[in-house]
Amino acid sequence: MPPPAVRVDRLSKAFTLGQKGLGYHNLTESVKQTIGAVKRKLTGVFRSGADTPLNPYWALRNISFEVQPGEVMGVIGRNGAGKSTLLKILSRVTIPTEGKVELRGRMGSMLEVNAGFHPELTGRENVYLAGSILGMRRREIQAKFDQIVEFSEVGPHLDTPVKRYSSGQYVRLAFAVSAYLEPEILIVDEVLAVGDATFQRRCIDRMSDLARDGRTILFVTHNMQLIPRLCRRAVLLEKGTMVGLGPAAEMTNKYMERLLAETRVGDLRDKHHTGDGRATFVRAGVSDAAGRPLSVFVSGDDLVVRVEVESKTELPDVNLQVVLASLHGHRTISGWSKEDGFSVALSPGLHAFECRFRNVSIRPGHSFLVHLSMASGNGGLIDAVENAVVMDTVSDDRSAHLSTSQDHGMVYCEHSWKRLS
Repeated sequence: MPPPAVRVDRLSKAFTLGQKGLGYHNLTESVKQTIGAVKRKLTGVFRSGADTPLNPYWALRNISFEVQPGEVMGVIGRNGAGKSTLLKILSRVTIPTEGKVELRGRMGSMLEVNAGFHPELTGRENVYLAGSILGMRRREIQAKFDQIVEFSEVGPHLDTPVKRYSSGQYVRLAFAVSAYLEPEILIVDEVLAVGDATFQRRCIDRMSDLARDGRTILFVTHNMQLIPRLCRRAVLLEKGTMVGLGPAAEMTNKYMERLLAETRVGDLRDKHHTGDGRATFVRAGVSDAAGRPLSVFVSGDDLVVRVEVESKTELPDVNLQVVLASLHGHRTISGWSKEDGFSVALSPGLHAFECRFRNVSIRPGHSFLVHLSMASGNGGLIDAVENAVVMDTVSDDRSAHLSTSQDHGMVYCEHSWKRLS
């Protein structure tokens, strides 16, 4: 058997709580860091080099696994599980506190929508810059250039600085560069969510082609239907530790079982939150039209999501959002206070709100998740909690005729058929 393309050995990463990075103190330290980065790229070995900080927060703890050449490995887990930290270490963006990483082959990565391109350069210039960073000669890049442009569909804007691109144009070009300059190892985070459904299918097909050609791919997504379809194995992370490594379908089921067990609680204080924390969601629940708490939802009823928000300060302009999603990660229904013309202002203390969805026809037998977010009027994220609540859907006399098959989708919409010829 050939040696693994990726070997992660007892990898750990600690951060200091409440302390921002200080950057380089002087030129000597900057030069040492640069020389170290070049050495790592040449050797393909990335060892621990960061001191354990005081008051450490361990984003990763004792992670070990191997990925074989030509294998597509999924990395799954909730927000805050350590997925992005792992990929940043593998991509040499950050240094591990303990352990080491060995990579055999040229590597490309897509970690964030706004990472990897220089905003002042044009799309054309960034293609050549990305290829040069991968160590490719100009003629090698030129041989792939037309395929990159065709896949990305940014031809008319190729000589425009990428800072003027939409997020969709940006991610299409970034993926095309990563996929067609063909690094031996490709690392893809959840950036594909920016593209439309057609583009996402093309990306998945392209990654499948790369895997068949012997390329190694590490893939992070919240879409649990993609993991068994694209990956042979998956790593399951939880709170910085590896709680599973095995067949993709088995790890996906394990993740969803743990997710269901943890989201049937109304208290949100111990859940993972993102945002600046000026206000936070502290409780959430689902009730019926009369305000009675529900343990299951009846298809076709009104669905009322009730939330409690605790604010630390005066917030005169806040937008609240409730999103219903499938267990596989597909967002299907949303309620946004701004769209409803509902004005929200918060003062210090507790506040309660409800979002009512009318006649919600989620198919019986489907469970759904409730995601919550809160943003300021200028779009800055104040707080967000994914998987705040989970709810099962059952039928009554009105919905007993509805299909429960996953093949027919999660939401039923009233419709009618008629013959035209």
